[in-house]
Amino acid sequence: AAVAMAEEESLRKQADLVRRLKQDKAPQEEIAEQVAKLLDMKAKICPEEDRPKFVLKTPKGTRDYSPKQMAIRDRVFSVIIDCFKRHGAETIDTPVFELKETLTGKYGEDSKLIYDLKDQGGELLSLRYDLTVSLNPMLLAWAENCSSADEEHLHLLQLKNAGFSHLQFVPQDFDIAGQYDPMIPDAECLKIIHEILSALQIGAFVIKVNDRRILDGMFAVCGVPESKFRSICSAVDKLDKMAWEDVRSEMVGEKGLSPEIADHIGEYVQLRGGLSLIEQLLQDPKLSQNKLAREGLEEMKLLFEYLTIFGILEQVSFDLSLARGLDYYTGVICEAVLQQSDQTDESVSVGSIAGGGRYDGLVGMFDPKGRKVPCVGFSVGIERIFSIMEQKVAASEEKIRTTGTQVLVASAQKKLLEERLKLVSELWDSGIKAEVLYKKNPKLLNQLQYCEETGIPLVAILGEQELNDGVVKLRDVATREEVLMALHLRFLQRERY
Repeated sequence: AAVAMAEEESLRKQADLVRRLKQDKAPQEEIAEQVAKLLDMKAKICPEEDRPKFVLKTPKGTRDYSPKQMAIRDRVFSVIIDCFKRHGAETIDTPVFELKETLTGKYGEDSKLIYDLKDQGGELLSLRYDLTVSLNPMLLAWAENCSSADEEHLHLLQLKNAGFSHLQFVPQDFDIAGQYDPMIPDAECLKIIHEILSALQIGAFVIKVNDRRILDGMFAVCGVPESKFRSICSAVDKLDKMAWEDVRSEMVGEKGLSPEIADHIGEYVQLRGGLSLIEQLLQDPKLSQNKLAREGLEEMKLLFEYLTIFGILEQVSFDLSLARGLDYYTGVICEAVLQQSDQTDESVSVGSIAGGGRYDGLVGMFDPKGRKVPCVGFSVGIERIFSIMEQKVAASEEKIRTTGTQVLVASAQKKLLEERLKLVSELWDSGIKAEVLYKKNPKLLNQLQYCEETGIPLVAILGEQELNDGVVKLRDVATREEVLMALHLRFLQRERY
């Protein structure tokens, strides 16, 4: 026991030495020498046979993706990126983690979902919760270079993994920054969401919209103290997952509201509709007298006029229960959800698949000069969409191609490996996606079966007769139709052994 304790103490001292050398930025040779010594000491203290068995698995909350799953994901990404580009997006990238102080206080009660990292060289870091806050340093730099933030605009597309507590989460963001006439960029964001979800064909959906000004005005006329606006907003945000009775109990029991105020809120947050509801609320004797609420309702009416022009009003619902708990929203908020259907597996969460809103004050929080850069944008929840599409593919038994190979170079006889390699090389050099089987003398049947299994549409078949005639037999794998095509002159000029 004494020997074991002495060995462990020596090991600890050696580990401390390595850490000090790294902190002091000692020469790499010296660090490498001491690291090697540390590893040698570990090996002697804990021989291979005594070490605990290593279990190969992915970290909790993450997953691996097979080629088939990646093909489905690529399809989703392609639809989204094409849509973003069609609307003039420019691509940017931001770090996957941020200084913790940058993220703190921007997400309200959702701040508890931020995943902290260990101290990195004296800086406290956290995985970003979404892409919006990460956008601010770039927007500040952009504002510095603009002659006037009121005269410039910027479309932004962000593509990058984002950290999410206990969940591997990949959002895609579209943001519009700059001063505009009311509701025009907001309407375009909703139009883009509609285009993406329609193109993905994942089922019937509805885009819920509301406005933070309407919410705050509603809370005010219901008698909610201003200090409780955000916490009550977070409670209302749970109405998509909880019954009103449960949310009411939280407001009264945990948030400290009187039952009368909670009931008054309930009269509003259970309302949803379209232009007629907006008109109705503009005539509401209490809401119409609140400046914030009236301003929000008038702009909501304008938004619906633009959505009518875009032809997407049927999939949009003005929903007073929509709150989105993030603190930085200042105007319109939106959230797209799939409508439950009999074909949807209950194990797949049909929650929000896209969401966002206007955040005019967020950039100013980070600017010493306090300048405001009006912004509106949204994120698309890739993982939720992927789960739904994966389920639909499985149910339909659709065959998913995992490669983009256009043609397989095959041979009908033995001893034609060199000819196959020459031809596939020329195809590669010409920009054609091609493959060969990694065998010297593969059977033609095996080569054709490989094409059928992997979805390769064409097979170029070489044989002695074809080579003598200077042609290659091109076969359509699906129809089995064949045509003879002349071999490339450069191929024919190569000397055959």
